[in-house]
Amino acid sequence: MPIGAGSSLHYLVGPAIAFAVLGLLALFMRWAFGTGSAPTASPPADDGLLTRIATLSQREAALALRAVLSDAGIRSTIRFPAAHRADVLVFPEDAERARTLAASFAPPE
Repeated sequence: MPIGAGSSLHYLVGPAIAFAVLGLLALFMRWAFGTGSAPTASPPADDGLLTRIATLSQREAALALRAVLSDAGIRSTIRFPAAHRADVLVFPEDAERARTLAASFAPPE
């Protein structure tokens, strides 16, 4: 039973259903895989394999302490978890010696 082409809009039903299904699918995917909130920057909960031996307020002071540790044969790194904060990290086997050197360290002014 053919439908007259002049008075019917049956050719729009298929694309309308397809767009509706795609829209519902997009909403479902956003709900299923969305994060729920904006990510926030937070300092790591732990230092991994490294041990924090000092926290300094200036980058230059942290670099100077790292140079002192390097001269003593201690491998170290610096982490900047926040503005105006620098953590000096070493391996656990060097932590005691590094803390001794850090205690006698006078940061440059």
